[in-house]
Amino acid sequence: MENIVWIIFGVIAGSIMTAMMIYKVFSRKMLIESESRYGFGETVDELQKAVEDMGWKIPYVHDLQSMLGAFGYEVKKVRVLEICKPEIAYMMLEGDQERRMSVMLPCRISVYERQDGKVYVSRMNSRQVGLLFGGVIERAMLKAWEESENIIKNAVL
Repeated sequence: MENIVWIIFGVIAGSIMTAMMIYKVFSRKMLIESESRYGFGETVDELQKAVEDMGWKIPYVHDLQSMLGAFGYEVKKVRVLEICKPEIAYMMLEGDQERRMSVMLPCRISVYERQDGKVYVSRMNSRQVGLLFGGVIERAMLKAWEESENIIKNAVL
């Protein structure tokens, strides 16, 4: 009986440790951050141009520095570009089961300045997200990831 208790304890402890390891690995891989070769304004401009050149649309740009400044908070420069490629969005919105992923649309690219003055570009690793769901979601998210990575790489890295 005592051995069974230890076996059960081992299985539970092992499961908890495995879950913690998976969380640690996935959380690090869910966001991608890259340093831009340009200053803040030029990074935003180059990204906007590259997005449009690749056939994507920019429905909105959020100026978080200005928005928070209006509420009395001072932060470094931060802009979030919402980008969308209609044919990829359609893949995720066409079916009822996939439509729940609309919360992920449009894709976002964040440009921000750190205290050291360097400018960074971050984005969600939609390839990793797609792997979690499979099927149409995986195909759409992989396509979005590949194209947005090319946009970023060619524009500012």
